[in-house]
Amino acid sequence: MTENEKILTKFYSAIANADSPTMCNCYDSSIQFRDPVFGLLKGNNVCLMWKMLLEKSKGNITIKFSAVKADDYIGSVQFIATYNFSKTNRKVVNRIQAQFQFKDGLIIKHTDDFDIFKWSKQAFGITGYLLGWTGFFHKKIQEQALLSLKKYKETQHAD
Repeated sequence: MTENEKILTKFYSAIANADSPTMCNCYDSSIQFRDPVFGLLKGNNVCLMWKMLLEKSKGNITIKFSAVKADDYIGSVQFIATYNFSKTNRKVVNRIQAQFQFKDGLIIKHTDDFDIFKWSKQAFGITGYLLGWTGFFHKKIQEQALLSLKKYKETQHAD
């Protein structure tokens, strides 16, 4: 196992154990994260996002990861996150392909890719089925996610 594969294994084990401090220790301070729900996040906002998501899951999240691959510069992981979406309490089983870039033994770029239409059908039910494929709905999802993070950040008195 390469050093960066060890970092990825540590990172996903930390998610599975709802351990946001350990997760954040795997990231460089200049981390850039992107996914279909939050869009692009940078720096401390990435750690706050994970902390918020783990707190909202109230321990009811299951992470199964596989296909951990990494060299000195790039890496990838496949994982399945199973949880109840906090706004609707609907069960979501999200299959995600993650890509990484590393520098000095830390993650500097993290991109999660998944089918936002499949996710929205699970998270929002009939509304997601009817509207989840539209750019309008994707934008609304992202606006709500970023608003949620902003409110969470205010409660944490974070920068």
